[in-house]
Amino acid sequence: MPYFREAARKIYRTARSKRYCITRLRFESVRFGKTLCLTAALCLSACTSGSDVVVIKMGHGLDASHSVHQAMVYLGERLAAKSDSTMRVDVYPSQQLGTERELLELLQIGSVGMTKVSSAALEGFVPEYQVLGLPYLFRDERHRFDVFWDSEVGQDILASGQEFGLRGLTYYDAGTRSFYTKTQPVQTPADLQGHKIRVQESPVAQRLHHAHGD
Repeated sequence: MPYFREAARKIYRTARSKRYCITRLRFESVRFGKTLCLTAALCLSACTSGSDVVVIKMGHGLDASHSVHQAMVYLGERLAAKSDSTMRVDVYPSQQLGTERELLELLQIGSVGMTKVSSAALEGFVPEYQVLGLPYLFRDERHRFDVFWDSEVGQDILASGQEFGLRGLTYYDAGTRSFYTKTQPVQTPADLQGHKIRVQESPVAQRLHHAHGD
């Protein structure tokens, strides 16, 4: 997977060019390094129009009380203001229109105009997103933000799904990927042996956790 390796190298070089302090990688108690759970807002040209108003239908899986849903509502408010009320976004939270995978499929056929999903869900549609499932890509929070919002590789990943009918608009950062247990902290890979681990529908995450148990 040439792109996979090259993307990881570009992320690493971003850290070097910014003069980050590269420290020894380690397992922290319960928390697994700096693997990101991110969301990507995607958009196609699909929309409906009634009278002089263009309506963009947007679905996602989070509760209406979630801060990301509130951000989507704000997006609609800003779009209405900027377009003099000639455009609006109708937001459907809580999987009203389907799961993340189903929303991506609806996006591809034009039944919705936008969606917000995790990078894990995108791995099955756009292989380039698999690089975001790797652990320890980022040296610190500033490096992570620089890669996503201020680097060539971050923009390349967003654009990589165009041939599949998907175009990334931006990233949401949901924090680091963690292990949560009831019996003991996870400080080394050996601490994971014997545990059943529930993971997202991500080929990278599945291979990663299988490797920990070998």
